[in-house]
Formats: sequence, C-alpha cells, structure tokens
Amino acid sequence: MEFKINSKVLEKLLSKIIPAVPTRTPMPILENFLFDIKNGSLTVCATDLEIALRSSLNVAADENIKMVIPARLLYDIIRSLDDTQITFETEPNSKIKLTTDNGVYNLSYSPSEDFPEIPDVSREKEVVFSGVDLKKAFDQTAFAMSKEDMRPAMTGTLLEFASDGLRFVATDGHRLVKFINKSIKTSVTEQYILPERAISVLVKQLSEGDVKLYLSKTHASFLIGDGEFITRLIGEKYPAYNSVIPLENENLLAVNKQQLQSTIKRMLLFSASSSKQVKFSISKSKLEVSAEDVDHGSDAKENVFCEYNGDSMDIGFNTSYVNDMLTHLNTEKITFKLHSPTKACIITPNEMDENEELMMLLMPVRLNN
Repeated sequence: MEFKINSKVLEKLLSKIIPAVPTRTPMPILENFLFDIKNGSLTVCATDLEIALRSSLNVAADENIKMVIPARLLYDIIRSLDDTQITFETEPNSKIKLTTDNGVYNLSYSPSEDFPEIPDVSREKEVVFSGVDLKKAFDQTAFAMSKEDMRPAMTGTLLEFASDGLRFVATDGHRLVKFINKSIKTSVTEQYILPERAISVLVKQLSEGDVKLYLSKTHASFLIGDGEFITRLIGEKYPAYNSVIPLENENLLAVNKQQLQSTIKRMLLFSASSSKQVKFSISKSKLEVSAEDVDHGSDAKENVFCEYNGDSMDIGFNTSYVNDMLTHLNTEKITFKLHSPTKACIITPNEMDENEELMMLLMPVRLNN
C-alpha cells in the first residue's frame, strides 16, 4: 500500500484527533491512531473509550487497508517536518515507511482487529448550532460541574431540550448555573448529560462554523467541519434542579461587575483557607465586602457602590465561588436577588442577547460570629 500526502495537511488532521489519545491507559492499543484507507479516503480515528475523534481526507492510495500506528510518535514526527510531501508505504514485517525529500522514517504498525469499535450515533435527531453559541453555553455553565464522584450526574453538564429552549445546567450542590438558548425549542422534554472530559475537549474543537449534534440514549455525536467528535453520555438521572431555585427573592442588589470582581480578588487574599468566606454587609447605597483570616491575623474590607431595595442584611459566601461566577458573567452590571442570609441567592446579568437567558444560583455560608 502506498499514498502521498502533504505534511502540513496531515499535521492539521492529526492535531484534531490527538486529544482523544489517552496519556495513560492499561490498554496499549488506545495509544494508537487507527488509519482506515478505503476507496481513496483516509479516515483517522482515536479513542480513550470515553470520547472518540475522527476525521477524513482524500488520498490517492493504491489499495484499501486498516492499521494502527503509534499516535504520539507519528504526530511528533509529522509536526517536526517542514512543509513537504510525505510518501507512506507499508513494508513486510508490519513496518510503515515515511519518505520525504530529505529523510526516511520507519515505524511499526499493527493490525486493526483489536482497536475498539467507534460508536455510530443515529442521524435521526439533528440539532444545528453555531459553534460560537455552543461554546458560549458551555463556557458559562461547565465551571459549576461537581468534582465529586458520589453523584455521577452532577459531574457533567445537562442538556435539556424543552419548550422554552435548550437548557444547559451545571451544579455541584453549592452553586448552580442555567443557561437557555431560546432559539432551539422542542415540544418534548428530553435530558442528556455530557461528561466533563468531553466538554473540555469539545470546546477546543469549536469554531465559528455550524455544528450538527446527534443524540442516542448512550452517546452524542458532534459534526464539526470535516471531523466528528463522539462521547458517551452519563447514564444517570439529573437532580430536580428547578426545585432548589427560589421564587421569592425580592431584595435586589445591583452592582458593577468589574468593580465587585476586583474587590473579590483582593478578598481571596484575606479569606481563611479553611472557610474561604467573604461577608457582604448590604445597606441602601453601600455594599461592604469583608474577609478575615483568623489563623494569620489578617483582615480586609472594601466599600462597593450599589443600588439596593431591601432591608439591611449580612450574608456570607464562598469567595472562590463568587469569583468563579463573576468571571463567567460577560456584562457591565449584575443583580443579586436575595431573600435572607440563609436562603439561596440568584445572580443574573443586566444585559443579555434576546435569544439567551442566564441564571446563577449560589448557596450562602454561615458567617463566623
């Protein structure tokens, strides 16, 4: 078998596939690319059994063949080459020879029989996104996923198709984020949970072009340009998140996001490492933000201009969580909707695109007296 390909064209293809190659695995076969040459098309696949990536391009090959080639070695070789033509030739003794104008490189390859089957997801249900919109939805929610394996559903992000739009939901039990894309509405409510690893790889693949999403009960497939990203879904039921969203938070605190985040970053330096606590002392036109580290004998307080329509209140939050939420709010002004020092607080941006809705929920922490 022989085919020729430009090094930079192949490098671009392999760079899309390499994220699915595991760095450590008890299954050495997974450390390879699967090369499948069929009827003048080269398809390259990789998988870690959780996610899979594949992409194709046309090559002039003299026969069909399937083989597995050491992924990182091949990728590093191709990446190190200048812009040049490479000839691939299979040799006896399971060797593949790469020839350029200046060099010859021999690698071992293996038969493809042991390489895991890449799942095929039915194309019956198709959802089309702009890549920018999909990336925005994940950027604004995925940070709130749980890191604890006790409740597997919460270690992923929920995609919930509903009559008001496609909802992206993430929660770790202390905070919750719900982002709604109102342009994708369905009459039947359906839930799918994407794992954290899948999202971290997927967002790096997204660009400005359209993305086609296909879903089955066990897997999701994203068609992005000439590539496909496949992930298993978390097969658990997502918690009834709507039941924890308060409806009677009538005290509204409006602040400048940038100013508050600047203050919160300084409070992180003074929050005790054990509690990571920050205190909001709220009155009509003043928000006093303070933190104290008793162990190190340090404390700080700052005043932030605000507009507030409720009774004076002292409420505590986890400083890191507040900072995370502010980092993922792309707006000049935000509103905290409060009820009491022991009830969940809702944070919303004051400006949103008309086809979007974003709500963040944060549980308060008990203040040290």
